[in-house]
Amino acid sequence: MKIAIIVFPGSNCERDMNHVLAEVFKLESVLVWHTDDLPRNIDAIVLPGGFSYGDRLRAGVIAANSPIISQVRKMAERGMPILGVCNGFQILTESGLLPGALLRNTTLNYMCKWTEIIVKNNKTPFTNKFRLNQRIPIAIANGEGRYYADGKTLNMLRRNNQIVFTYGEDVNGATMKIAGVCNKEGNVVGMMPHPERSAEQILNPRDARPSSMIFESLLNALGATA
Repeated sequence: MKIAIIVFPGSNCERDMNHVLAEVFKLESVLVWHTDDLPRNIDAIVLPGGFSYGDRLRAGVIAANSPIISQVRKMAERGMPILGVCNGFQILTESGLLPGALLRNTTLNYMCKWTEIIVKNNKTPFTNKFRLNQRIPIAIANGEGRYYADGKTLNMLRRNNQIVFTYGEDVNGATMKIAGVCNKEGNVVGMMPHPERSAEQILNPRDARPSSMIFESLLNALGATA
């Protein structure tokens, strides 16, 4: 199984993601610069966290217009599993691959702490190992992490089961405490918290097992053995 991790100017979590995929879960992962083409024969794509283009204009908006995004869009249309984490989530919303937007936290401050998210959709390639309403102790680190959607979009999200994760507490003022969503087809998932920082017990002060199940779910979706 080969996973492409897309790197933009200002990405800073791509090596963390590569470590978890390659060293912890023994997947072949490759870092792909945003002006290069996606490799052949990949099975999934990850857009990692960071501060692409220094969050100029809006977080993720410049990266959303990078050359590689058109290829990501084609892979999404073909049903390939795609995960955007933190800045990757912002890029997916700014590119229109996911609904809604990520705004400044209500505190207007950058936050970096441990929290919990709750699984609301266990039918995606990244959540199929979970029970509904299972809680995941996980790290968050963002300044523009407040998910926002208008009433019409929220109705669509609820109707199509596109709310994937909610926070267990109101950490940043997100609409309905939403921490992650998917596209209508379910193969593209964006989440603000960082599973790659939470999936090893040496890093997670609570329980690393639930975060690791996000990657185990991907293995399951790809037909590998977790």
